[in-house]
Amino acid sequence: MTPRVLRAAGRPPVPWRNGGGVTREIAVWPEDAGSDAFDWRISLADVADDGPFSVFPGVDRTLTVVGGEGMDLLVGGEHHIVDEPLWPYDFPGDRETVGHLLGGPVVNVNVMYRRSRTRAATAVVRGTVLLMPPAGGAVLALALEDGAAVDGTGIELDRYDAVLSTDGSPGVLRTMGSALVVTLAPVSRYAPGTP
Repeated sequence: MTPRVLRAAGRPPVPWRNGGGVTREIAVWPEDAGSDAFDWRISLADVADDGPFSVFPGVDRTLTVVGGEGMDLLVGGEHHIVDEPLWPYDFPGDRETVGHLLGGPVVNVNVMYRRSRTRAATAVVRGTVLLMPPAGGAVLALALEDGAAVDGTGIELDRYDAVLSTDGSPGVLRTMGSALVVTLAPVSRYAPGTP
């Protein structure tokens, strides 16, 4: 399978499920799955105001601040200061969560994955990294700055463009700045006794 290039310009803004903000979906699996049926979903959110997050039963989340000063997340009654840019923060998506902006609007990358079906690992990288999806899974790389490319493929990525592969490595990602890499594996790969 040829890696899919997902351009930032092709993502329409969509209101949050709770109506409190706007998101732009980067990728979802299965393709075209709704908010109650995805195995995993990756999106970019513009957050301009304090407010509650949507609750997603059975879903774990990773939030990475890629623009702005960060948020104070009240997750299940506990405060978590998420003010380190480009630092992935994991939390359960089925706990009541309220976000308070620390210094104005922020832009977040949200990775959501149904814990009974998928495991996700999110990393922010600079320089070069081999993109390798696990068996039965996927790898997505999102350029956080202009000037990223996948060696030998002709794929060039500007800010917030992404490349997705589900069948073999698309190659080495080379960045001029930072990129976010999400590796998604089916839960069965983590079951005891599986090779």
